Amino acid sequence: MGQPHPDGTESFHGTGSFQGTGSIHGTGSFHGNGSSFRTGSLRWRVVDIVVASVLAVAAGLVFVIWNVAHSPIPAPLNALLPGLQALAGGGWLFAGVLTALVIRKPGAALYGEVVAATVSALVGNQWGVLTIESGLVQGLGAELVFAVFLYRRWNLPVAILAGALAGVALAVNDLILWYPGAATAFAVIYTASAVISGAVIAGLLSWFVVRGLARTGALSRFESGRAFARSAT
Repeated sequence: MGQPHPDGTESFHGTGSFQGTGSIHGTGSFHGNGSSFRTGSLRWRVVDIVVASVLAVAAGLVFVIWNVAHSPIPAPLNALLPGLQALAGGGWLFAGVLTALVIRKPGAALYGEVVAATVSALVGNQWGVLTIESGLVQGLGAELVFAVFLYRRWNLPVAILAGALAGVALAVNDLILWYPGAATAFAVIYTASAVISGAVIAGLLSWFVVRGLARTGALSRFESGRAFARSAT
């Protein structure tokens, strides 16, 4: 059967030195009183780390459920047209896009996917440690899109593009690991299916989830929440 896998990666930016009590600030060191943070800054705060971790772990638990729930899907899709089983792949691609859309910081997509994949691997699944490798590759796919837009564009088209490129990463990784020597037609259909699934589930759905969370006020400490609030007024 098709083997679309979980994703994400654990990455923080800056020099990593620690000073004082507060948020990640300046060159990546911790200093200040915990409240100083410039709007639009790409530096991680403590609250960013905490919320990104919570989102990624929650996504990892969804991965665990999807590891089992997706089982009846690939066989009939493959019977209909070999390669279509990758349509189930979006269920393992959303963690990075969702985390990035909320946190809006460099490395968020990678972090979200890798942590979620690690949770899935630790709980146990049929792919073992390769789950984490898949998370890394797929998280990099999503991260690349946000990086290309210099971490300044977080709209629906960019979210969909990030999900789609995560799908490309999933397909390439799977074709190398699980379908070496696959026919060209199968590879094309598998890749197209992964892209569609990533765009819809990881991109479109994640964007609407973040918009829904923002409307509840749950993201008021993040630029993502404030941006959706401004667009609603």
